[in-house]
Amino acid sequence: MARVITAQEAAALIGDGATVGLSGFGLACVNEETIAAVEQRFLADASPRDLTVVHASAVGNRRDKGMSHWGHPGLIKRWIGGIAIASPALAKLIEADGCQAYNLPQGVITQLYREIAGARPGVITKVGLGTFVDPRVEGARMSPSSTDDVVQVLELAGEEWLFYPSFPIDVALIRGTVADENGNLTLDHEGLKMEVLPLAQAAHNSGGVVIAQVESVAAAGTLDPNLVKVPGVLVDYVVVSQPENHFQTENTHYNPSFSGQLRVPLSSVAPIALSERKIIARRCAMELRPGDVLNLGVGIPCDVGTVAAEEGFADQVVLTTEAGAVGGVPAGLRDFGHAYNPEALVDMHAQFDFYDGGGLDVAVLGLAQGDAHGNVNVSKFGSRVAGCGGFINICQSATTLVFAGTFTAGGLEVTVEDGELRILTEGRARKFLADVEQITFSGPYAARRGQRVLYVTERAVLELVDGVMTLTEIAPGVDLQRDVLDLMDFAPAISPDLRPMPAGIFRETWGELCTVTSTERPAPAGATL
Repeated sequence: MARVITAQEAAALIGDGATVGLSGFGLACVNEETIAAVEQRFLADASPRDLTVVHASAVGNRRDKGMSHWGHPGLIKRWIGGIAIASPALAKLIEADGCQAYNLPQGVITQLYREIAGARPGVITKVGLGTFVDPRVEGARMSPSSTDDVVQVLELAGEEWLFYPSFPIDVALIRGTVADENGNLTLDHEGLKMEVLPLAQAAHNSGGVVIAQVESVAAAGTLDPNLVKVPGVLVDYVVVSQPENHFQTENTHYNPSFSGQLRVPLSSVAPIALSERKIIARRCAMELRPGDVLNLGVGIPCDVGTVAAEEGFADQVVLTTEAGAVGGVPAGLRDFGHAYNPEALVDMHAQFDFYDGGGLDVAVLGLAQGDAHGNVNVSKFGSRVAGCGGFINICQSATTLVFAGTFTAGGLEVTVEDGELRILTEGRARKFLADVEQITFSGPYAARRGQRVLYVTERAVLELVDGVMTLTEIAPGVDLQRDVLDLMDFAPAISPDLRPMPAGIFRETWGELCTVTSTERPAPAGATL
């Protein structure tokens, strides 16, 4: 029988030097009560300290919740995580070299919990080859004090693989909606199911402690066993939350359409005003075909789903999120990872199994920096740490990969006049560099695998052709030399078939997506069929 305790009592169970695993995506499935209580205890008593903290995705609201509570020198000794940017205080701690920091792919971490639970040696995968995670590049190290080897290269059956070793979990901090007196845990109102089950199994089988946050406690034997996600034999302690510490997403307390309690009309999803974002999203949407399964990243990529809904095409494709939503329309940044009207909510580790095995037809992801080799960086800029999240898993698995972003950054202003793009104020920072600052996506590795890769901006489209960055489209009204080539730190190849970007995407009303997506998708440029 699980014991109901206060958050302060839960914090007291975590000893110095413990390895703590946290579930969560934004604030979904985040045990905010215990995390905040640990901070209070540390500030009062300087304990617990020197923790090793593990979490697969973002844990925070990009302000003061989640892992931002633990961004104090001395509290964390080692961070092993997927994303730091959702917790500004944690990111600053890493940037100041206040702890060891290892940034691993989100899918790998969530799958690693299963290997720990099953007493297996670790995860063997190709995910991360050629990126900064590869020990021959940076070995996933994100701070100067991070000197250990946490990833290894293996050769099996004549092929290269990466090996991510297992380690014991002393404490698991997870969350659900209701627990009964025996500790059985449901996730009814959670918009994501995350990795709560394998993390609880990993801690339990490591001889550790599992602490679950819930909204309420029910009498033993009253829960529908079909709704129990984590059986009570795995849960040691239960903490009942205050409403302000039980947000469904980073910014939404509870939206029943995220967790399946009701469906909302898709017309309630606000349309996007005509801007550089909408131009990019429309051009990306042209890569979709009926029946495609796709993943959309945060930011501009999310707008692709909204464009598909506006164009009456959303029901022709299956949109998914790496956190586990299948179907529906992915929500935007404030609720990223969730979906309006999902058809299914699967565990995050299961979603990455599907992705890693080739289940994605198309992925549209962010473009922070690109370079002459086709590499993309979204994870680290100078000393500023963001984290790769699920980016590496998704990049390496999608058949067609589209990077979406503005051509320059920082103050870019554009307008559309008579169907032509006008650049009013150029961005201060270049995004197409000779070499990216960190390799989150490896262009050479993608080229060897024959992956179709596009880089879509508001003024130009590039494609990786036989490993060469090649300019294939340019926006109407844009000067090739002044507005494109002069703003790149390398000279791309220019396709002999260089053509204008489709005129329709620069109009206020488009209405052509269903037409352009009915054609067969092109093969990867340079591919032999």
